Amino acid sequence: MANETGAFFFLIHGSEIMYKLPGESELNLQDKLKKLINAPAIIFIDELDVIAPKREKSHGEIEHRFVLQLLTLMDDIQQCSHVIVMAATSRPNSVNPALRRFALEINIGIPDVVARLEIICIHTKNMKLGDDVDLVQIANETYGYVGADLASLFVTQENFRFELNQSNPSALHEIVIEEPRTTWEDIGGLENVKRELQRHVQYYDGHPRKFLKFDTTSSHGVLFFGPPGCGKTLLAKAMANECQSNFISVKGPQLLAMWFGEPEPNVRDVFDKARQAASCVLFFDELDAI
Repeated sequence: MANETGAFFFLIHGSEIMYKLPGESELNLQDKLKKLINAPAIIFIDELDVIAPKREKSHGEIEHRFVLQLLTLMDDIQQCSHVIVMAATSRPNSVNPALRRFALEINIGIPDVVARLEIICIHTKNMKLGDDVDLVQIANETYGYVGADLASLFVTQENFRFELNQSNPSALHEIVIEEPRTTWEDIGGLENVKRELQRHVQYYDGHPRKFLKFDTTSSHGVLFFGPPGCGKTLLAKAMANECQSNFISVKGPQLLAMWFGEPEPNVRDVFDKARQAASCVLFFDELDAI
């Protein structure tokens, strides 16, 4: 945006501007914004949730005073028609509501397969790729990956596949993810259970148009119950592998411990991440603990 408009680009990192000593953060912000003499300018505040967290998430009066200072400066900037303020956060619900006064809020979201292919092509256009590199296939296999994830991949098919197995998509950070390799053949017995899953879940995944034709939906929720070690987790992994889906595993006690004190919004966050990583099997282990 700054390049296209010929404006000066001024970047503020939330984690770099915050100091714990009283008054230092405010002075640091004032000092940085003095550079607005280079206007027209675009001020980009990264990690807005670090600079201006919700009151209940802040660590004291330092953050509160800093938010007030930032609000005052933003009010002053609004009087300047040649200055635009932009901000970014990966946790919009953690930002102080007083700072959500921007005229426009845009959800960037996770790129779909078409966007992923375009991103991959941009990052590889000046690379000499191996003859066996299939960019379309890579785009199809990178559910939940954002631009930064795709940029970290390498230039041969083997490198791509190795990196895919080692990396964790940004859409699934803070969530346990693995590439399921379990097949139906790896599970002894339980033939009736496997047939039920194949009929109600796997068949729909492979033939969605047939279900739509008869106005029928698949089973989006499945509850396994039984004693420990009877194969509940293996069944879920095999289901994800057979449907070529991402597999997100969340243990009940882990979910409560990771974000203690905020169970409701964090459960919603898990489901949001699963939707972003679709197609996806979301497996809650030890559900009774939740």
